[in-house]
Amino acid sequence: MNVGKELAALRRMTPAELRDKYAAVFNEASRSGHKAWLIKRIVWRMQANAEGDLSERAKRRALEIACDSDLRLKTPRAPKPVPDAKQRTVTHNVAFGGDKRLPMPGTVISRQYRGQTLQVHVLRDGFEYDGTVHKTLSAVAKAITGTHTNGFLFFRLGQYGGQQ
Repeated sequence: MNVGKELAALRRMTPAELRDKYAAVFNEASRSGHKAWLIKRIVWRMQANAEGDLSERAKRRALEIACDSDLRLKTPRAPKPVPDAKQRTVTHNVAFGGDKRLPMPGTVISRQYRGQTLQVHVLRDGFEYDGTVHKTLSAVAKAITGTHTNGFLFFRLGQYGGQQ
């Protein structure tokens, strides 16, 4: 067996082809799709088949170690049947309306804070406060207070502020 050639051939295979090769070499299916792991295991088994397995001394030592370790009490789950590629792909349209706690773009959020009336304009892609556009309400609240504050709590919106 030429390990270098076998390794090069295995590296060119896809994970699905490697799983098939694994099944042929080990006589059992692999649940893993990790390419590097499959390559290592296949090459190891092919080399063991070509050059011989572990020595009897090594097998006895392995059994001694196994007797001292905790054994699995449940058998592994049976692999789920894999559907055809056409059946695996599901497409559908997803509608996203944004966060329901936020008012519609164009709305002005007002709040009294330290004797001032603060006004934040809700934009399509952010929030405008004092001539600056911020991505989130929390960024606006931080600009106002100087500390990190939850924007929904600070402006009393949605479930965080008690208004529904």
